[in-house]
Amino acid sequence: MDTGILILRLLVGLLVAGHGVQKVSTHLGGRGLDGGTEEFRADGFRGGALTALAAGGGQIGSGLLLAAGLLTPLAATGAIGVMTVALTVKWRHGLWVQNDGYEYPLVLIGTAAALAATGPGAWSADAALGIAPYPLGWAALALVAGIGSGLLTRLVLHRTPAPATADR
Repeated sequence: MDTGILILRLLVGLLVAGHGVQKVSTHLGGRGLDGGTEEFRADGFRGGALTALAAGGGQIGSGLLLAAGLLTPLAATGAIGVMTVALTVKWRHGLWVQNDGYEYPLVLIGTAAALAATGPGAWSADAALGIAPYPLGWAALALVAGIGSGLLTRLVLHRTPAPATADR
């Protein structure tokens, strides 16, 4: 079981972190901070570079913490939060990723929640520090706080479209 959890943590954590690296740099196929800023503006978010930096930093930090199995409930909360924002952006396209849907963010949200519920396993920084396993209540808190923070971010940072005006 610990081997499976390690593989899952590494895969998901490094993918989430890599996604963040792309938002703020030209590494891993990213378009740099200007590209990340442009992406958020095109998706209707205000804040420009600061928004891209916050999202990229959140993804990098939570992804690396998940991969290491360090502070797992906090790491899961961060990953769930940023992926909830991504899910809200892609919601209008439906579920499937081939239509630019929210399938991928949903899988990452579910995986982060599952890691919070199962714990990081024996081969983790949490286990080495003696702070794992966590009580199951931490997983519920991670899920609620992650989804809540993502929805709050969307509410605060997303611009409301201007009402359509009729031609006179």
